Amino acid sequence: MTDSPAAEIAATPQTDDAQAADAAPAPNTPETAPVELLVCVKCRRGSETPEGGIRPGQALHDALAAADLPPNVALRAVECLSNCDHGCSVALRGGPKRWTYVYGNCHEAETAETLREGVALYAATENGLIPWRTRPEHLKRNCIARIPPLED
Repeated sequence: MTDSPAAEIAATPQTDDAQAADAAPAPNTPETAPVELLVCVKCRRGSETPEGGIRPGQALHDALAAADLPPNVALRAVECLSNCDHGCSVALRGGPKRWTYVYGNCHEAETAETLREGVALYAATENGLIPWRTRPEHLKRNCIARIPPLED
């Protein structure tokens, strides 16, 4: 044991820059920046739901919950996206630097795979802009709104 503070400091292992860099959290990249897929679970898609039945919006949410979404995508059930006359609706948002999209005319049995593909493309972007040619057809034809990012 040493009596001098300088000797104690010298005996303490020091970390180099490489170790410090390894310990630092990775910055948000498109693959890690959080993305939310919001699904209106109250949607009836213009039809009556039998007593105790599952609404089409809830069925769409359930189908997406069973899908293989990217790890940085959070699926959220929401009460209403106010697009009731245009089929089931979803919104796709990804933080302050990405564009937000609202899509309609989604069908619980036919659109889940298309949405899974679209959210994967969206999650891989820095700004939320998926090139037109690579977008799934449903997303090209059923965009209700495109909302600019909060930050440039």
